Order: sequence, then C-alpha cells, then structure tokens
Amino acid sequence: MTSQGWKWAAKGLIHQKLLGTNSKAWWPVNRHQRIVNPSNISFHVDDINNFQMPGTYFQAFGKINIGRGSYIAQNVGIITANHNLHDLDSHSQPRDVNIGEKCWIGMNSVVLPGVTLGPHTIVGAGSVVTKSFPKGNCVIAGNPAKIIRHLPG
Repeated sequence: MTSQGWKWAAKGLIHQKLLGTNSKAWWPVNRHQRIVNPSNISFHVDDINNFQMPGTYFQAFGKINIGRGSYIAQNVGIITANHNLHDLDSHSQPRDVNIGEKCWIGMNSVVLPGVTLGPHTIVGAGSVVTKSFPKGNCVIAGNPAKIIRHLPG
C-alpha cells in the first residue's frame, strides 16, 4: 500500500474507533463508506486501500471475495442480495460475488449478486455488471456490462 493509502487507513481507523463508523470491520475503513456484514468480505491485507475510497458500498449478506492486487474506485457498489420483489422489507437469497486478481472496478459501477469476475477484468466507469465474466483478461462496460475488448493473458 502506498504512503497515501496508509494516511487514509489511519483516518478511517480514527473514525471507526472514536465515532463507531463501520466499527464491526477489523480493518480501517473510510468514514464515507458503508459496509454491511464485514465478516463476509475477504481480501489480501495489502489491498486495504480498497476500503478507503469515499462512497463505496459493500453489502455482504453473501460472501464478497476480492482477489489480490484488485482496485475498487470511488462510489462503487458491490451487493450480494437484492430486495425481495414480493416483500420489500426483506432480501432475496444472497449470492456470492467473486472478484479475481488484478481487477479494476471503475468509478460509479455496480456489481450485482452472483457475479464472478476472472483475473484482470477491467470494469469501465458507470457500468452495471449483471453477469459473470469468469475467463477474465477483458474490458467490460455498459448497462448491462458486456465485453468491449479482450486483453492478452
């Protein structure tokens, strides 16, 4: 993690411990993030910078697995369950989200329940990822996201 990342992490830790923001997470989290069920999120400790981006939302009713070396930009939402269409006060059955190694999820993107992104998948800013791209080595973008370029790999 860069020195800037450590500064952000220290600020997040202060807000967590003194103000109780995202206090259930064992790692430092930016005060402008929302993390639901942090115990269901797995990542490599060197990638703690992913939890310092303002506006990101991790809804982990199911598991969220983030591969090593991946980056998650500002205002990204990763969710594992939607609201039940017949009872808006409850959620549907959660489905895990898996993000491979060395992925990049661009600003203002949303990754929906059950999605798997293979290694080196780049998600264009503002995309809505509704299906999996398990082979990876690609650039996806749009709503719904689709492959716009294959990458060597």
